[in-house]
Amino acid sequence: MKHGKKYTDALKKYDPAKSYTVAEACKLVKDIHFAKFDETVELAVSLKLGKNQTVRDTLVFPHQFTAEKRVLVFCKEDRVKEAMDAGATYAGSTEFIDKVKGGWTDFDIAVATPDMMKDVGRLGMVLGRKGLMPNPKTGTVTNDIANAISELKKGRTEFRADKTGVVHIPVGKISMNEGDTAENITTFLAELNRKKPVDAKNGFIRSVSLSSSMGPGVWIDYKEEA
Repeated sequence: MKHGKKYTDALKKYDPAKSYTVAEACKLVKDIHFAKFDETVELAVSLKLGKNQTVRDTLVFPHQFTAEKRVLVFCKEDRVKEAMDAGATYAGSTEFIDKVKGGWTDFDIAVATPDMMKDVGRLGMVLGRKGLMPNPKTGTVTNDIANAISELKKGRTEFRADKTGVVHIPVGKISMNEGDTAENITTFLAELNRKKPVDAKNGFIRSVSLSSSMGPGVWIDYKEEA
């Protein structure tokens, strides 16, 4: 893959083959970034997963860096006021199911009460393709609407391993304090280690790399927890 001059210049400012502490990596990524916008800082974690193993969950970072999420709640009419009072952007049943069927996805996260999933499940062609389908594993299929919305508004973030066993997740912004970004990273890595499959082998976390949206990756020297 051919990179531009700014990217190759950034590579000259550090040793791309070396692994750094989390704090050092956060400082390096900020020092070598070259885009003129406030880039997202992203973590890529390669996992050792068996044939039928996967990792998927959510967490709330200690330091937030994303805009407030627009939350759609699929619920019966008698719970619409409850959802809206809790901070939902939209809430309802038939009217929103019909809108989504028509291709409308002007929201960031969808939550559904369990009694709505029979109808919401039919929206897989639209919601599934955009990663918006409510799922019990991520806390977005629940009767506790208020708590779900509260956590989502705080920035609860979903993470999952892709088909190659790599988890990609945003952990901050270039403009953030490096210490805050570092704390987000250590929080996520600890959570990821806790979520490893019970039969996962040693070396579950193969490698950890940090980069800005446009910049090169910096390896992190990560020691897996026992």
